[in-house]
Amino acid sequence: SFGVGLDQLPLDAARAAGADIRAMDELIDASLAVVREQSTAAGPALLDLGALLQSLTDDLAEQGLPVSLAGDAEATPALRVRAHPASLRRVVYHLVDNALRHGGVARLGCRQVGGWAEVTVDDDGPGIAPAQLERVFQPWVRLPDGAGASGSGSGSGSGLGLAIARDLAQRDGATLTLDNRPEGGLRARLRLHLE
Repeated sequence: SFGVGLDQLPLDAARAAGADIRAMDELIDASLAVVREQSTAAGPALLDLGALLQSLTDDLAEQGLPVSLAGDAEATPALRVRAHPASLRRVVYHLVDNALRHGGVARLGCRQVGGWAEVTVDDDGPGIAPAQLERVFQPWVRLPDGAGASGSGSGSGSGLGLAIARDLAQRDGATLTLDNRPEGGLRARLRLHLE
């Protein structure tokens, strides 16, 4: 057997392996929750979008990740949307993961735009070549190094995160787009109908 117990690894390696195992467990749990939601006849629920974003941001920040949510959730009116909770959390998680992986930080924002609730996730990466902004939503697409790959892929990743995020968003009637920010970096924009 090639297996090695965590207690047999150097301390730093054991901590890293433990963190990887916890992350995989969380990914599996979240994926199963999404599958359960999508396979049942239960419709979407009425959600407080700000509370969902604050919860996700708090969870990731507690892991030491550079994730923040702009504004004070208690000082702004609640934005209520109808969506599948686990699916919506997974969509935002994929956007944050993409920002962290390719842009170093993830800054979330939430505001009302007409009849929509708009969630933004900004990063400080290289952005994406304009001709590739739609292509990165296709499954398995990973842009090569140096191609402006903030969206899908130099280095690590399967090229599935943004494809999954858009598919889950569309199932709840939401739209998901990417734009290069004038000041640099990429902005993911998720729009959901307000209730």
